[in-house]
Amino acid sequence: MTIQFNDETFRDDYSFHNSERAIRRFPFPFDKDSYMYAVNMEQHRGGPADSVYEKRFDVDEHYVSEMRDRAKVLADDPLRCQSLPHMTLAGWDLLELIMVSKSEDYPDLFELHRDGDQWRWINKPLGIDDSFTFMDETTLPYGPMEYITRQSQGDFAVLDQRDDNLWMDAGMITTQADWSLDFDIGMNFFEWHAPVPLAHEKGIFVRALKFLLNIQQGAPARRLNWTMTVNPLLDTSPENYHKWGIQKTSLTPDNIGAKQHLRVELQTFFRLPRSNALVFPIRCYLCSFQDLMTAPKWGRRLHRVIRDLPEELATYKGFIDNRPMMLDYLSQFDDGLPTSNGIWPEFETEPPLQK
Repeated sequence: MTIQFNDETFRDDYSFHNSERAIRRFPFPFDKDSYMYAVNMEQHRGGPADSVYEKRFDVDEHYVSEMRDRAKVLADDPLRCQSLPHMTLAGWDLLELIMVSKSEDYPDLFELHRDGDQWRWINKPLGIDDSFTFMDETTLPYGPMEYITRQSQGDFAVLDQRDDNLWMDAGMITTQADWSLDFDIGMNFFEWHAPVPLAHEKGIFVRALKFLLNIQQGAPARRLNWTMTVNPLLDTSPENYHKWGIQKTSLTPDNIGAKQHLRVELQTFFRLPRSNALVFPIRCYLCSFQDLMTAPKWGRRLHRVIRDLPEELATYKGFIDNRPMMLDYLSQFDDGLPTSNGIWPEFETEPPLQK
């Protein structure tokens, strides 16, 4: 296998870590020195070699450990995976999309063999070798959506399109940034985005919905979203806020570089063929402040973004109380030099820190 998978945890002792390669390919979300909500959609048609954008579904060094963490979340709370009865066909669509994509993009890790409706799926990293009948739920250990998303990094919201809107009628949600599938199941696009500040007044969601409703099969789209997380937690759900919310008070000037993580979501959108549903994968990436600071451009830019972010957004993203400490730390890595446009770290051309 070409990827060396980490043996790590996203809870308790938090042994999660990023290799140098993982840091360099981290999807830093800021293309300039300031941030405000925008639709910021683009086509999901690949990207630079070895970037998180290159493949349809990125598989990285955290894959095996993330799947182990998902299994623990589901064992504790099975309602993190739900599918309304009319979404079964969309589940089969999603299973096909992921199996075909991974077997084509990572042939050394995944194999899919099809003879009519008789399919065989081999997932080498997880030691899975299953034969089943496509479209026959009785031949799988779980429903089709749950079966394949137990083997796929990131969350998956499966959206039914009707009445000129999108409805969250199915999903596998175990790595979310403080929202609940059990609460949002059955809601439409505007209802589940209701808590977001500032964006509604700017018409962001009206434009975003119009774009999403018109996504065609074979023409997926993508965008980045971000927030902050203390410790490398995947499961920052409202259901478990009593476990992780208190950890925000554990930051000190001495540990903030290691404990404070930038949490970035690579959000993609695929039209499904049979059901016409829209699948919304939400892939979470975590990187500590101290690892981000190894890229001088990112150090300068992150300080400026956090410093100038409107108070409403810092509050919504949950770090308003810790912002002064974050800025004290980040200011050490901002020498005032200009930064180049774009999200890439530019290790070879960006000047080193001057102070």
